[in-house]
Amino acid sequence: MTPPFRSYVLVSLERIVRNYRNVCAVVGPGITVMAVVKADAYGHGALEVSRALIREGAQWLAVSSVDEGVALRCAGIQARILVMAGFLPSEQEALVAHNLTPTAQSLDDIAELERLAQRTGKPLAFHLKIDSGMARLGTRAEPHEIAAALRALRLARIEGLMTHFASAADFTSPQTGQQVARFRACYDALRAAGIDIDYVHTSSTNAIGYARRDAWYNMVRAGHALYGYVSPPRGSAPKQILEVKPALTWKAKILAVKDIPEGALVGYGGAFRAPGPMRIAILGAGYADGLFHRLSNRGKVIAAGQIAPIVGTISMDLTTIDVSHAPGLQPGDVVTLLGTEGGVTLDAQQIARVAGTISYNILSSISARVRRVYV
Repeated sequence: MTPPFRSYVLVSLERIVRNYRNVCAVVGPGITVMAVVKADAYGHGALEVSRALIREGAQWLAVSSVDEGVALRCAGIQARILVMAGFLPSEQEALVAHNLTPTAQSLDDIAELERLAQRTGKPLAFHLKIDSGMARLGTRAEPHEIAAALRALRLARIEGLMTHFASAADFTSPQTGQQVARFRACYDALRAAGIDIDYVHTSSTNAIGYARRDAWYNMVRAGHALYGYVSPPRGSAPKQILEVKPALTWKAKILAVKDIPEGALVGYGGAFRAPGPMRIAILGAGYADGLFHRLSNRGKVIAAGQIAPIVGTISMDLTTIDVSHAPGLQPGDVVTLLGTEGGVTLDAQQIARVAGTISYNILSSISARVRRVYV
């Protein structure tokens, strides 16, 4: 039965679980797989995805913000939750109240977490992020400075050490190798200083998929892979060792079908002029739903099992397509914006190339008003 929504996504939890199993199989039993469910599980629905992965055995989840972690806790999620992108002063109490694991990004953060633990009287485990060369979050302090800050702790304690790679799928650049070396030097120095660390993790999907085994340590963070994607490599890359398949299909219903004459202007600004008589369909989805405005007059959908071009400017709530190839289409019929229909596929990477962005952006931009249906 077709869901009663004008625009919706079908999410295969079974496919996400299979992708998770494939990651676990590739890295082996000695490595913990942390499931990244930030950004509403890349648009797939963080709560449902988390529940499915926990049933499968996932012990660690990763989110971006304290808010995301609190939402999962309030919905009953009991697995360990790492908050990767820092914390604001106003969010500190929530870290403790909801048993979230913070990531310290600086020596000041380490000291602040100790003060938080002292105020609450509760031990507080945290992970420390090293800026190994991405120049985003993470500390650039010298290992001896980090070791001194960690030795000063009484109730807070370091549980994990991590970094993030900027170019793990780019084999034309030495950046990842340089980041691996910088991180390892820091980790080795901390170990030599007597600092015990339970979890060490640097690798996300691309470093897993392209077998950068020297950076796996005893934990990896699987995000994009869970949802069916590994970024295309650049340069002379090793064979991709991780097989995953997309878990999301995005649909929209036709609201109206009409015939227009040659020369008719379509959409805001008359951005498309019909080159001849044609049949168009107006879809119940637009840029407020996550269809990129850049796809105006450039993007495609799948209608009646065939590619149908987007014509005219995508508006906030509506998109017009050319359905001259399918005169039988009627209002209420469903077209595919992302996914496979009739042997034709449009995946997030294909759409991203046309929109001038990346597949992560395509998936995470599908808005909350697009209903999620789990299959």
